[in-house]
Amino acid sequence: MPTYEYECSKCGEMFEAFQRISDAPLKTCQLCGAKGTVSRLISPGAGLIFKGSGFYITDYKKSGTAGTEAKAEKKAEEAESAPEKPAEKKEKKEVSAKKTRAKD
Repeated sequence: MPTYEYECSKCGEMFEAFQRISDAPLKTCQLCGAKGTVSRLISPGAGLIFKGSGFYITDYKKSGTAGTEAKAEKKAEEAESAPEKPAEKKEKKEVSAKKTRAKD
């Protein structure tokens, strides 16, 4: 049910009323009690508010761009956390041995 705004022409005050769409507009001011002086105002309505994390990503994702970035980040993380191969370990040992010889 929508909330309607009304203005009283006698007292000049504005008030809101929670009514069904099918209900007739109010004719009596809720603040001063004057009859026949109330008019319903046209209001812009409430804006749409998206709350919560991930709403845009899960429901209105653009095709192609967001998915590829996420995949690239995931691959980079996997590469960092993956165990080293034996050949890589051997190369690292050789490099560190050369550094220690150069220091001496």
